[in-house]
Amino acid sequence: MQLLALALYHRDGRKTPRVLRFRPGALNILTGESETGKSEVLSIVDYCLGRRAPHLPDDRIDQTVGWYALLVSFADRSRMVLARPRPTGASTLHAFTRTGDASLDIPQAHELVHNSNVAALRSELSARIGIEDFHFQPPTGAGRKPFDVSIAQAALLCFQNQNEIADQTALFHRQTESGMAQTLKDTLPYFLGAAGPEQALRRHRLGEAQRAQRAAQRKLDDALRHQQAMDANGLALVRLAESEGLLTDVPTAPDTAQVLDLLHQALAAAPETAAPLDLRDRRQELNEERRLLREQLQEFDEALAAVDRWQQQGRAFTGELHLQLDRLKTLDLLGPERQHDTLVCPMCAQPLEHPDPSAQDISELTDNLAQELAQAQTLQPVREEHRNALRIERGRITERLRLNGAQLRELLASDERLRNLQEQNLRVAHIQGRIAEALTRTGTDSDLTRLRNDLALTQEHTAALEQLVDEDDVTAETERRLADIAVGMTAWAKRLNLGGAADATEVGISLKLLNVVLRRPAGRLPLTRIGSAKNHIGYHLVAHLALHTYLRRNNRPVPGFLMLDQPTQAFFPGKPRDAATIQDADWTTVTAYFQLLNDVVQLNQGALQIIVCDHANLAEAWFQDAVIGNWRPEGDGNRNALIPPDWLD
Repeated sequence: MQLLALALYHRDGRKTPRVLRFRPGALNILTGESETGKSEVLSIVDYCLGRRAPHLPDDRIDQTVGWYALLVSFADRSRMVLARPRPTGASTLHAFTRTGDASLDIPQAHELVHNSNVAALRSELSARIGIEDFHFQPPTGAGRKPFDVSIAQAALLCFQNQNEIADQTALFHRQTESGMAQTLKDTLPYFLGAAGPEQALRRHRLGEAQRAQRAAQRKLDDALRHQQAMDANGLALVRLAESEGLLTDVPTAPDTAQVLDLLHQALAAAPETAAPLDLRDRRQELNEERRLLREQLQEFDEALAAVDRWQQQGRAFTGELHLQLDRLKTLDLLGPERQHDTLVCPMCAQPLEHPDPSAQDISELTDNLAQELAQAQTLQPVREEHRNALRIERGRITERLRLNGAQLRELLASDERLRNLQEQNLRVAHIQGRIAEALTRTGTDSDLTRLRNDLALTQEHTAALEQLVDEDDVTAETERRLADIAVGMTAWAKRLNLGGAADATEVGISLKLLNVVLRRPAGRLPLTRIGSAKNHIGYHLVAHLALHTYLRRNNRPVPGFLMLDQPTQAFFPGKPRDAATIQDADWTTVTAYFQLLNDVVQLNQGALQIIVCDHANLAEAWFQDAVIGNWRPEGDGNRNALIPPDWLD
C-alpha cells in the first residue's frame, strides 16, 4: 500500500478541497519554511489510517478543516479512500471509506458521510495489505491482554516525526507511549516473517496445556493430602457419628478401610424425625380457651357475690321484722284500754296536737308485717338453690381451667422435646456434612490412579507442544532476520560516516532494546551511548531504510511507504525559518542523507515510497524532481502552506 493523495476539506463544505498529491514508488519531498504545516502531514496520514485522535497542534487546521481524506493504492492496482471527520472531542470513531479501481480519486465534499468506523476501516486495510487473521496471545502469566494484529501495529513502522527521528532512546513511532514498546516487541516478529498465526496458536495451546498440567497436578496433590488427613481425622468423625446415634457397634481401633466403611454408613443413616405438628395453632386455641374460661369464672364469682349479698340483706330484713313483730305483739295484753281516745293523752288527759295511732291500726300493721315476713321466708330457699347452682357451674369452669393448664404444660413439654430433636438433627446434619466433605476430598485408590493418569497425559501433551514451539523458536528466527537487515544498516552507516560505524562489525536493531546497537570487537554499543543528534538521525534513517527494504523484498504485510519529518533538523542552528537560506550548514552531509534516501527508493524499484517533510531545498536535479511541494513565498508574496490563505479569511 502506498499513498496517492491527501485532501483537506473546509468546514463550510463549499471551498475546493486542499489536495496534496504523492508519487508512488518514488522519493517525495515536501520542502518549505517553518509553520507552513509540513509536520502536520504525517499526523493527518496517521489519523486517516485509523488513529483515534489527529494530535494536530495547529489552531488554523482545527479552525478550518472539517474532513481529512487519504487516497491509497494497493499492489493489485485497486484504490481506497480513507476519510475521517475532524473530531468534535478528544477523538472520534467515525469514518468514510470507498473502494474502486485505478480511476478512483478524491471525493467531493458533499459525498463525505459517516458510512464506516475505525474498526471497519482498520479491518479492511489489514485485509488488503495481507495481514492474516492473527489474534496475538501473550505468553502465560504475561499480565497483558491479547489483541488482533492489524494496520494499527504495522503503521508504527512507517512514521518518524521530528521528535522521534532524533531520539536516541527510541527507534520506532510512538514507542515511548504507554504499552507501545511491548506491542512493537510482540508484533515485529510477525511483520518480519519470523512468527505467524501458526506459532501464536501453538504458543496459545502450549499455555493452555501448561495450565491443564498445573490443574491436574493440583488435583492429585489435593487428593493425596486429603487422604493423609483422612487417616488422622476419619476416626474422630466416626466417634462423633457414634455419639449422635448414627453408628453402633464401632470397633475400638478400626483400620483405614473400616473407617471409610463406617463413614459411608454414617452418611447413609437417617436421623430421627418427628411428625410435623402445628403447635402454634394448638397453643393459640388453648390460650383463647383459657381466656374465655377465666372470663366465665369471673362472671360466676360476681354472681355468687351478688347472691351472698342478697342473702345477708334478707337475713337482716327478716331479723328486723321479727324484732318489730315481737314488740307489737305486746298489744295483745291490753284490755279496755284498746278503746282509749287517741286524741287525749292517757297520762294527763290533755288533748294531743297529733293523734296517736289506735290499737286497731297497730294490729293491722302487725298483721301486714307478719305477712311480709312469711313471704320473705319463702324466698330464702330459692336463693340458696340458685347459689348452689352457681357454685356447681363455677366448679365445672374451674375443672376446665385445670385441664386447660395441663394441656398447655404438655404442649410446652412437646415443644421442648421437638426443639431438642431439631437441635440433635442439626448436629447430625453438621456431622454428615463434614463426613461428606471428607469423603469427597478423599479419593479411593481408583480415583488416585485416574488422577495420576490424567497428570501423565497432560505432561505428555505439554512436552509435545514444547517441542513444537522449540522447533520454531520465534526469538531465534527474529534475530536471524534482524541480522539480514543489519547488513544494509552496516553498509549505509559506513557510507554516511556515522559515529562509531567505522569500527563496528555490525550495525543492527535490538529487539530487546527496540533501538540501534553497534557490535564492535570491544563490545556492544547502544545508540544511547552515541553522541550528536546528527548520528541519532543518521542511525534512524539507515535502520528504517534497511527495515523497509527487507519488508519489500520479502513481501511482508506492512504499508510500502515511509514518512520522515525534519530529518535534517540537526544540521541547522535552532529552528530556521528557511534552511535554504543558511549558508554555513553542513550541506554536504545533508546532501548525502537525501542521496541515500533517493538511492534506496531506486534500489526497491517502485516497491517503496518515501515522503520527507523538511526545510532543506537542494539544487540538485534529482532533488528537485522529487519535490512535490515548495511552501515558500511566491512572486506575489503569497506563501504556500497546508492551509490555503483564503481559508483563513
